Amino acid sequence: MKFSFKRLLLLGFGFFGISLLWPLYNSYVPIFLKDFNLSSTVIGFIMTIDNIFAIVMLPLLGVLSDQTRTRLGRRMPYIFVGAPLAAITFSLIPLTRSWQLLWLMMLNIIFMNFFMALFRSPVIALMPDITPSEYRSQANGVINFMGGIGALLAFFAGKPLYDKNYALPFYVGAIVMVFSQMFVVLFIKEDEKYRIKTGEKIKFENVYKKTMIELSENLKDVFKSKEKSLLMMLLSILLWFIGYNGLETFFTSYAKFQMGIKESTGALVLGFFSLTFMLFAIPAGFIGSKIGRKKTMTIGLIVVLAILVGVFASSLVIRDPGMLTKVFFVLFALGGFGWAMVNVNSLPTIVDMTVEEKVGGYTGLYYFFSMAANIIAPPLAGFFIDKVGYNTLIAFTITFFVLATITLQFVRRGDVKQSGTYSTKETR
Repeated sequence: MKFSFKRLLLLGFGFFGISLLWPLYNSYVPIFLKDFNLSSTVIGFIMTIDNIFAIVMLPLLGVLSDQTRTRLGRRMPYIFVGAPLAAITFSLIPLTRSWQLLWLMMLNIIFMNFFMALFRSPVIALMPDITPSEYRSQANGVINFMGGIGALLAFFAGKPLYDKNYALPFYVGAIVMVFSQMFVVLFIKEDEKYRIKTGEKIKFENVYKKTMIELSENLKDVFKSKEKSLLMMLLSILLWFIGYNGLETFFTSYAKFQMGIKESTGALVLGFFSLTFMLFAIPAGFIGSKIGRKKTMTIGLIVVLAILVGVFASSLVIRDPGMLTKVFFVLFALGGFGWAMVNVNSLPTIVDMTVEEKVGGYTGLYYFFSMAANIIAPPLAGFFIDKVGYNTLIAFTITFFVLATITLQFVRRGDVKQSGTYSTKETR
């Protein structure tokens, strides 16, 4: 493998498309569901559907794509099928809302989340596929930069579109997402060893058997190995994403119902967080490569915690919604810098604990734990909101970031491999 900045930018369009859809989904679907007089706890459970699919499918699809061989390669078929279907069902969400049929809206949401899960893990696994170990933090910074642009577009372009017509962000987002994924399929070529020639056939039963064996071995790496770095890293990911997803899911509702801030303005506050995350994604990768990924992630967690404490304190002291909005804009913008240091270096840490043939499977493990967090977070945060109030949201987030900071200190492996090679010994 050779490092190619051009190929990384092209691959970044895949992450751009995925990152464009989720902020729109998380910001506005909970508001739509309030039309049906549902409690915050129930809405929290509904918002975990994507994560239920992810926790079941992504580890399997990561390993399955490791074993897949087609004329397009091992990752591309999943993108080619999943992206267009996900775009269609995403664009139908506001239409089902307008019909005021909860069962139909729920059915559409279920299908949309299934199709998104189908191609997410293969897209992300392409990054370590085409990048040597010593450049993976920087590479993850590049694709997170592109993802940040997608999230930024969702928040900043989504607000005027939503204010004009609540359906427009969904229509525009779906179109942009499907074109960005097709861009990856057309311009990223996988290694020839993962592609078959015309007329060559691969037996599905052999692929399935290898997939099940590999998935079992990956789970043993997590829970049964004597060295616990992989487990501690995955546990850290679980904890910080519980905190992050709880905040992301309910912040627009918190802004509207607790602080008296318009929901589209609340989404814009999150947009400033995404803006600084995007701007600092590439530098965060270089910092991780220079001083070490674990140290960089620890610093990032401390920065985020300091900002969250500031948000909590300001919400108690400042009563004017206009002034509070300005303070939130500044604090969330600063928080994006810390989150970049955490998020950019986490996936490279995981995949550098394994061998080349298992990169997709370990990418699936990363998403298993991050999506498990997203299953836990919305209903748990919603429960506290229902029982105590929206003022629990920031404290909830702080608690889980503190726990993540503690567990991260027990990670001993996964930093940069300067040789750019894998070692099978490191997975046990």
